[in-house]
Amino acid sequence: MNTKPMLQAADVRAIAAAAEAEAHHHGWAVTIAITDDGGHLLWLQRLDGATPFSAQVAAAKARTAAIARRETKGFEDVINQGRYAFLSAPVDGMLEGGVPIVVEGQCLGAVGVSGVKSPEDAQIARAGIAALGA
Repeated sequence: MNTKPMLQAADVRAIAAAAEAEAHHHGWAVTIAITDDGGHLLWLQRLDGATPFSAQVAAAKARTAAIARRETKGFEDVINQGRYAFLSAPVDGMLEGGVPIVVEGQCLGAVGVSGVKSPEDAQIARAGIAALGA
């Protein structure tokens, strides 16, 4: 039987704290979502000033990155390059800002952020993941 690393509650808290620190450092009001490898929500935090809409988008970005095992920016790029049929894919977080959490070659989940420009959302997600030191 194969084994793989999994996110623990302490890992999720560390990711969330680092992502929140990055957002606060820049004065960005965002929502941070963290999922397991199946896209199931483990953490959702809407920072002061973040819109309610950002909570829906952040969770969708995290879910999509987790189940696809790739950054959501790739989906956005495909659509922006004219492959509009991809909009019918059965996922709803195809905007930049969803980043998978990969440790030892295994996807453990993802972080999705929404509330500022998409590259900044991704920056916050990556800062959170970096807290794992993996």
